[in-house]
Amino acid sequence: MSTMWIPTDNEKYGVVISGFRGTVPHGLPLEVGDTVQILEKCDGWYRGFVLKSPSIKGIFPATYIHLKNANIKNKGQFETIIPTEDSVITEMTGTLREWGIMWKQLYVKNEGDLFHRLWHVMNELLDLRRQVLVGHLTHDRMKDVKRHITARLDWGNEQMGLDLVPRKEFSMVDPDEISVTELYKLMEHRHRKKDTPIPTSTHHLFLQMKSLMCANLGEELEVFFSIYDSRENHPVSERFFVKLNKNGLPKFPERMERQCTLFVDLGSSDLRKDIYITVHIIRLGRMAAGEKKNTCNAQYRRPFGCAVLSIADLLQTERDTRDSKEDHMLKVYMCNTESEWYQIHENIIKKLNARYNLTSSNAGLSVALQLLHGDIDQIRREYPVLFTRGVAITRKLGFSDIIMPGDIRNDLYVTLERGEFEKGGKSVARNVDVTMYVLDSEGQILKDCISLGSGEIPVSEHHSFVLYHNNSPRWAELLKLPIPVDKFRGAHIRLEFRHCSTKEKGEKKLFGFSFVPLMQEDGRTLPDGIHELLVHKCEENTNFQDPARYLKLQYCKGNLHGNSQPVKASKESFWISSFLCSTKLTQNGDLLDFLKWRAHPERICDILSKFKDIDGAEIVKFLQDTLDALFGILDENSQKYGLKVFDSLVHIINLLQDIKFQHFKPVMDTYIESHFAGALAYRDLIKVLKRYIDRSIEAERQEHIQDVLRAQEYIFKYIIHSRSLYTLATGGQNEEEFRSSIYELFQSVRYFLSIESQGSSIITQTQAVFLSSFPAVYSELLKLIDVREVANLVRDTLRSMPDALHVEYSLEAVKLQCVAKTVESQLFINPDSRCILLPVVLRHLHMHLQDQKDLIMCARILSTMFCLIKKDSSEITASEEVDMLVDSLLGVLLRTILEISNRSQPSGPTIRLQFQDVTGEFVACLLALLRQMTDKHYQQLLESFVSKDDLRDFLLQIFTVFKILIRPEMFPKDWTIMRLVTNNVIITTILYLSDALRKNFLNESFDFKVWESYFYLAVIFINQPCLQLEMFSPSKRKKVLEKYGDMRVMMGCEIFSMWQNLGEHKLQFIPGLIGPFLEVTLVPQADLRNVMIPIFHDMMDWEQRRTGNFKQVEAKLIDKLDSLMSEGKGDETYRELFNSILLKKIERETWRESGISLVATVTRLMERLLDYRDCMKVTEVDGKKIGCTVSLLNFYKTEINKEEMYIRYIHKLYDLHLKAQNFTEAAYTLLLYDELLEWSERPLREFLHYPMQTEWQRKEILHLTIIQNFDKGKCWENGIILCRELADQYETFYDYRNLSKMRMMEAAFYDKIMDQQRLEPEFFRVGFYGKKFPFFLRNKEFVCRGHDYERLEAFQQRMLNEFPHAIAMQHANQPEETIFQADAQYLQIYAVIPIPDNHEILQKEAIPDHIKSFYRVNNIWRFRYDRPFHKGIKDKENEFKSLWVERTTLTLVQSLPGISRWFEVDRREVVEMSPLENAIEVLENKNQQLRTLITQCQSRQMQNINPLTMCLNGVIDAAVNGGLARYQEAFFVKDYILNHPEDGDKISRLRELMFEQAHILEYGLAVHEKFVPQDMRPLHKKLVDQFFVMKSRLGIQDFPGYARVSPIHLTNGSPRTCRNPTLGAVSPDGARLVNRRSPLSYPAFNRYSSSSLSSQASAEVSNITGQSESSDEVFQMQASPSTSSLSSTHSASPNVTSSAPSSARGSPLLSDKHKHSRENTCLSPRERPCSAIYPISMEPAQQTLTQQIGDPCMPRSDPNLSAPEKVMNPTPSSWSLDSGKEARNCVPDSARLVSPPVPPRPPHTGSPAKTYRSFSPQAFETPPAHPRSPHKSSVQSLTPSPTDYQSLGPVYNSPVLSGSSSSGISSLSRGSVTETTLTDGTITCTLIGSEELIKRENETFACMPPRYNLSEHGTGTSRRRAPLPHSLSVPPNAEPPALPPKPHVLRVHRSEGENRMDEILVRPRSQPRKVSQL
Repeated sequence: MSTMWIPTDNEKYGVVISGFRGTVPHGLPLEVGDTVQILEKCDGWYRGFVLKSPSIKGIFPATYIHLKNANIKNKGQFETIIPTEDSVITEMTGTLREWGIMWKQLYVKNEGDLFHRLWHVMNELLDLRRQVLVGHLTHDRMKDVKRHITARLDWGNEQMGLDLVPRKEFSMVDPDEISVTELYKLMEHRHRKKDTPIPTSTHHLFLQMKSLMCANLGEELEVFFSIYDSRENHPVSERFFVKLNKNGLPKFPERMERQCTLFVDLGSSDLRKDIYITVHIIRLGRMAAGEKKNTCNAQYRRPFGCAVLSIADLLQTERDTRDSKEDHMLKVYMCNTESEWYQIHENIIKKLNARYNLTSSNAGLSVALQLLHGDIDQIRREYPVLFTRGVAITRKLGFSDIIMPGDIRNDLYVTLERGEFEKGGKSVARNVDVTMYVLDSEGQILKDCISLGSGEIPVSEHHSFVLYHNNSPRWAELLKLPIPVDKFRGAHIRLEFRHCSTKEKGEKKLFGFSFVPLMQEDGRTLPDGIHELLVHKCEENTNFQDPARYLKLQYCKGNLHGNSQPVKASKESFWISSFLCSTKLTQNGDLLDFLKWRAHPERICDILSKFKDIDGAEIVKFLQDTLDALFGILDENSQKYGLKVFDSLVHIINLLQDIKFQHFKPVMDTYIESHFAGALAYRDLIKVLKRYIDRSIEAERQEHIQDVLRAQEYIFKYIIHSRSLYTLATGGQNEEEFRSSIYELFQSVRYFLSIESQGSSIITQTQAVFLSSFPAVYSELLKLIDVREVANLVRDTLRSMPDALHVEYSLEAVKLQCVAKTVESQLFINPDSRCILLPVVLRHLHMHLQDQKDLIMCARILSTMFCLIKKDSSEITASEEVDMLVDSLLGVLLRTILEISNRSQPSGPTIRLQFQDVTGEFVACLLALLRQMTDKHYQQLLESFVSKDDLRDFLLQIFTVFKILIRPEMFPKDWTIMRLVTNNVIITTILYLSDALRKNFLNESFDFKVWESYFYLAVIFINQPCLQLEMFSPSKRKKVLEKYGDMRVMMGCEIFSMWQNLGEHKLQFIPGLIGPFLEVTLVPQADLRNVMIPIFHDMMDWEQRRTGNFKQVEAKLIDKLDSLMSEGKGDETYRELFNSILLKKIERETWRESGISLVATVTRLMERLLDYRDCMKVTEVDGKKIGCTVSLLNFYKTEINKEEMYIRYIHKLYDLHLKAQNFTEAAYTLLLYDELLEWSERPLREFLHYPMQTEWQRKEILHLTIIQNFDKGKCWENGIILCRELADQYETFYDYRNLSKMRMMEAAFYDKIMDQQRLEPEFFRVGFYGKKFPFFLRNKEFVCRGHDYERLEAFQQRMLNEFPHAIAMQHANQPEETIFQADAQYLQIYAVIPIPDNHEILQKEAIPDHIKSFYRVNNIWRFRYDRPFHKGIKDKENEFKSLWVERTTLTLVQSLPGISRWFEVDRREVVEMSPLENAIEVLENKNQQLRTLITQCQSRQMQNINPLTMCLNGVIDAAVNGGLARYQEAFFVKDYILNHPEDGDKISRLRELMFEQAHILEYGLAVHEKFVPQDMRPLHKKLVDQFFVMKSRLGIQDFPGYARVSPIHLTNGSPRTCRNPTLGAVSPDGARLVNRRSPLSYPAFNRYSSSSLSSQASAEVSNITGQSESSDEVFQMQASPSTSSLSSTHSASPNVTSSAPSSARGSPLLSDKHKHSRENTCLSPRERPCSAIYPISMEPAQQTLTQQIGDPCMPRSDPNLSAPEKVMNPTPSSWSLDSGKEARNCVPDSARLVSPPVPPRPPHTGSPAKTYRSFSPQAFETPPAHPRSPHKSSVQSLTPSPTDYQSLGPVYNSPVLSGSSSSGISSLSRGSVTETTLTDGTITCTLIGSEELIKRENETFACMPPRYNLSEHGTGTSRRRAPLPHSLSVPPNAEPPALPPKPHVLRVHRSEGENRMDEILVRPRSQPRKVSQL
């Protein structure tokens, strides 16, 4: 037992018949149906591979394989298996496998229609495959099956977009085995067959009778169908006859042939709109339809109805339904009078409605109709079911358009037209019934010789239908008489006429008869036409047994032969019409005389003279008899009749040239070969033919001579066959005489052809006729004369023509056609004769191609020649012929292709098709010639050039032609085989020519143009789509590689080799070839890339040598990479390969550093371009596309400074934003381009969608577009700035119209700001971690601006949808390094809080909150996030002792919003807040929230008081339950104070805030009492009670007197009213207070009060316990970081960012699950700390602290400051209820405030003197809720300076009291004291100035719109300067243009401090750059 693996010898190929899993070691898994190639065998096992996966080899059981025979090619290691089965089966098997894969994809793509159609075709092919494999088919059936298989394969390949397969006799052809021209012909034939089906001239109409639907039928029916020509008013076809039963259904349903018919042989002329299908219906029953049954028992045929259908309707249905069988319902009509029955169908067609009507309202005839096209044999093949089930054939009346020799017909059609009868003694007209018989000469009735129509068997007698009471009846009833030919002679028709009585007996009484013989005595049949027959009287008992008695009578008027017996009834007549359609009988007397010439030999001349007048159809019917008679006459006397017989023969021959009779040519050929016996006829024929040719020179009339020359083919056939008969009979006598006569004949021909036309074209036409038919003679001459002799005769004949310059163009074209036929003839196939004829053929071709004439014919000749030469390529003569072809045709072929390709494409479709055809033909000829050339031919060709210039021109020409050949449009898309052959020829030729290029055009002979053309050709060659093997299926790729290899690699190696030979000439191709070579390296072929990428190193090296750098190489690489990668080229593998290969090459160079930098830059660009391409896919989401575009845009701007690419991607990004409806981002994006332009008149070229225009015009367009997008994005503040800038430009040019529009637009924006609601978006921090993210996201963190109404959960879901493979991280900690390096995607998402920079605006008291809202969420650079944690030991009873907060501040690379909805984080800052600092912040935020709600309540901004109620309830209830007490326990205890001495000031600050909160709560309860509804009074009382409990727990017994005055200052809600320097405040009961600004005089920084929530939201709160969006979002009732619990019963959850006493927790009515609802760290805005909502102060470098005016002894609010710092440094003031000693000691009692402390005011730095605005006295009433009256005291009066709007302070520093933050007592200014006195309840304020008087000014309010001109920043102005977004910054040195006078505006110079403040507010930005061309 052998254990060795042995290579197999015969067992090489098999099919798997059982599945094998391959579970054994080295096992190969197999599926049933797989084909395997076997390599080795061992003990019942095979080793091999599956053909579809040749790279995977393994072992499998031998018993699982069914072996099949196969041929082995290249036996050995690389052997290939070719199955020996039928090639059609092999192709079908491979194709079905390929379809199977694609078929499943159709299902996936939801292409259901094609899926099911392909499924049916595949099943059909499998069934046909079984039939072929069984092998039981006949030869003809096998051909039909293979034809059907190939048709289905081609259909499927076309549907699936696969390649067109060239076939010959159903089998695939090998392109190497045939000529390229033959391959092209096969491809073109398949393509034309697919695209343009050949129109057929023969058509057939299938008809199926289904039923007749009509009420009250009750009688059997006869239905007659026929095709009717309404133009000629006669039927076109026979009738189709169907019998129906009494129910209107077919009488014989089991017989399909009685229900269906095929109207055959309809010509194209029969398919026109005036051709109709007519239906006549006859009923069988009583005379009248309504007669009673017992009236008469006789059955009559009576008219019933008629219907018509136009063929045009059927053609339209066919176009709509694509050959499907269509049912039609025809309406049935009846004529009003029976006398018009014969023309009822004409009346219906002409729509003469008065003559007919419907038989019944619901009468209808149901038929199925279908048009079929092609000859009848084709129909039998394509529709076999029709003929197997049975179908009646209904013929045309007469012969079809084309008469076939095999057709045998002998039909006589007789139509019973009409009759004229006498009454016969009756009072009424007769009911005439006509009975028809066909009788033979003996009087016997011929059986079954009368056919009423196809579908029913013929009958022996026929009864016509009866017309009621009509003596002049008209029937028009068509009958066919299929009488046998042998019965025709002596036969006659007898017609008997009877009157049908309507009485009870129903008798039929005979009253006359007529007859007509069918053949005359001379043998002619009854002539066609109408015959008026005589009606002979007779009685009922007349005996017709002996017809001889009446046959002697006269039967027709005008026919007087027979005896002269008197006619009894001469007044009565009967008309019939007859029409004979017979191939055996004739009606022509002249033809009968000709055929019987021996009977009248004296009339031969007369008979021959009349021969040409005989109808051609009659001649061809009797062709053999006619020819026998003709040559019989010639044998009778050749001298006398020779010329006339020759003319008659010519007439017959030319008759067969007619398309109607051309099918009779085989009949004549058969006659010549088998029946012709004129052995001596050749002498006379040659003599007469020579006589005519000689006479043609002098004859004036050439028509007859031309007829003779047209017939020369058959004349020579008769001559040659006659000579053959003579030779056979005589043994070859007189051979020399025969040859001599032939040579003399050809000498006459040559002389005749050499004659030039002298001003007349008659001879030219005769010459053309001879040349057109001359090639047909060659094959006849070859039968008797040697091939070389014939070739010489033909060559001399063709040479005898005069030169083309002296010949008419039409004759030259005919001559070329003669050459073409010569090349296609048998004479040219023989190599011996071809070498004789080839020179003359090439001379003619060269001459025509040189003049660009008759290109189609030239291409045809060339194609045929190359096909022949390919077949004989093994012959020695073939090499010589190729030499001749190269010398004569190569150059002219190249020029011809160039000339054709450079022509403008013709417009007409037909011309365009010709143009394409001739181009393809010439291309195929060129390729065939090049493929035939060998080394020797190429060497001879290159040596044949005399000079290098000629060689240079040739190379440029052939390179250009090759570029044309590989164009995609050169061949149809599915001609892959043709393209591969073309490329194989091209690369072979290039390998030969590249050697000549190296030898002749290098060094001093270097020619740049030739080398450039060579390189560009090579690049185009490699980049062809048809060579990208990666796009092919595995099987197709394998076939191509086996046959041709990878031609791209071959060409790439050739490029590299040629490049290395260039030497210093390489510099001439840098940077020109960088782009093309880069495109080559992007081809995904590893070997090609390895070859080509090093060329870039070589380019860098040479460029470095020349210029010292390689900037050109870098610039070109970057430019081309963008365009090429955007087209889908390149991949990650290429990026890595490019990087590694070049870095390895660069390592040893001296310029290594700069080279590495270039490679790194290009590699990074590739990263971004690959990301961009991946993101731009249709399936990707817009967010990813936008982010990727931003990354690429920034790269072009910052790293490589490519301005044009930068601008292009700006617009791509803009389009993406518009698509995503990110209008604000779209505006910012377009602003980038706008900033690159200036207001100048510099012309700009056309770019992208911009026309050629000036820079000013383009910038104007951009401004307007940006403004429009800012408007859509509700970013009106930014739009206002651009409106003003544009308005300034219009004002400069006095364009007041547009200026007005701008001003109105600006005003409209102000209205929208005030009137329209804007939502504040949420912001989210997103971290993208892991290597699976794109480069622009990988391991980076971003802050994203959310969509409207988008909360954290929705945002998280959106991100997970965009990155479906990502894993959401459940913590907010920084990821570990393993996450960064993981081969996965991790998303870390949590909400962040914006930190606005616009503190100045946010601190203004009178600015409405919805205006502030814009500045809170726009132009944001920094965001923060708080994470709580416990440090040290956690106190379970009081968690606030150890609760720290980690605050992370994120700074972005750009502010939001900007050109994207998200930007990358630039830096992170992390600080820790101690528990005490956290407590301070929580209380500050809660106090601010309370102030805001109280103010909103006082100003009636809230529609109900529920939000205030809930907030008060939450704070007071939490404080009562121990909230604030927890703070006291944590921080006010002795241990904490001793252990943390540095926190003394902070503890004091916390104490102040607690007392301040109590103060605010007391005032809030007063306000609440005023506005609380009655039903909530109990709750209010509860709150008041709890408040006193709270005060007692805090140790507060009572407030000082000033505390009774409202700490809340109410301003008018409108900013406009605040312009009045006198501002009033209202106490809870409506009393007027001191005009003093309060810390709560404007809405606090609440993110939900103005934007996120409408003012109506609070109205929905129906009672104090109801929860609503308003209460939840505005007042933070639920537990969250922003309202952290201070209760000791609940410890803070991990996600709490800050903690506070329970006063911040919300209502006690809420359940705990709402208090701590989330545990994850991805925090939503609802879970933010109050410190998140009320941003902290800016960094010290960015702060401009307000200077406090007061006594230096007053303490400051910052507990961290030392005493001197508190005195000297201005700090934000806060509310305080601390009544400590320090404050009381510094301020006298008389100065104690009776109103809230005044906020600090910034000093006016513009002047050393401080000025203050005086307040006029205002009265107010004391609030009744307070029992004590306010104390009279002096308070400081501070007014804002004109530059107040420039002041900058911390964000949370709202305008506050200007007193001590610890004592709450206002500092008294020494320079200005306001004395307040109370008189009758009125407080009077008087301004006392100790330094100088106050100058009163009506200054504008601090919150004014931005200035009109952005360039006015250099001078002070009373208008407020709007914060300018970073992207809207304007160069500071922009000088305003000269303007017309403006209205006076008070301008105040700004201070240096204010200018410095601008610098802090607006981040520095690079100056706008000039754009050179864009």
